[in-house]
Amino acid sequence: MNPVYHQAKFICSAPRLKDAPPDQGMEIAFAGRSNAGKSSAINTLVQQTALARVSKTPGRTQLLNFFELDAKRKLVDLPGYGYAKVPEAVKRDWHAMMETYLHERKALSGIVLVMDVRHPLTEFDWQLVRWCEHAKLPLHILLTKADKLNFGAAKNTLLKVQRDLSEVSVVISLQLFSSLKKTGTKELHKLLDEWFLFSQNSKQAPAIDTDIA
Repeated sequence: MNPVYHQAKFICSAPRLKDAPPDQGMEIAFAGRSNAGKSSAINTLVQQTALARVSKTPGRTQLLNFFELDAKRKLVDLPGYGYAKVPEAVKRDWHAMMETYLHERKALSGIVLVMDVRHPLTEFDWQLVRWCEHAKLPLHILLTKADKLNFGAAKNTLLKVQRDLSEVSVVISLQLFSSLKKTGTKELHKLLDEWFLFSQNSKQAPAIDTDIA
């Protein structure tokens, strides 16, 4: 693992884009439905147990949370969406904040969309896919909690998601992932190395990656 991930540190939480750190360098944002395992995936990626806040109560990530890898690179934990039992006005605020961030943040270089492998491509996931299409952002999908299914069922889900996304006009890659078993971590590190330009011979991800780590 590139040691820069292990050195990740929390910078700030921003309730609005205007409260975010300066719009410079490169940012990779993690998005996903509440309770899909987004914060756990970030913690697994950086090999820290509590960098991103994990809660058994869906929807606790209500702010833009920024984590610095180095002077030029950051990870961003976006608000969880779609499940949290919060007032509709709050949900509208989250929606507006995410849309503004995705469309206006110049440092944003790619999106990692986290989906529970047992409940992929919800209405909200599709909305984020369409946002990425509009913003022309590369998209990587983590089908998390892969340990909850046997290998055959998890692979079949991955292939179905691949087929469902085949007509999307944005660069998409996808993989199985388990924070509990740590499977898929190596593949995620490799992809982020490419997006963050750590790899000298970095190449853009293929339209669909059928990695089933």
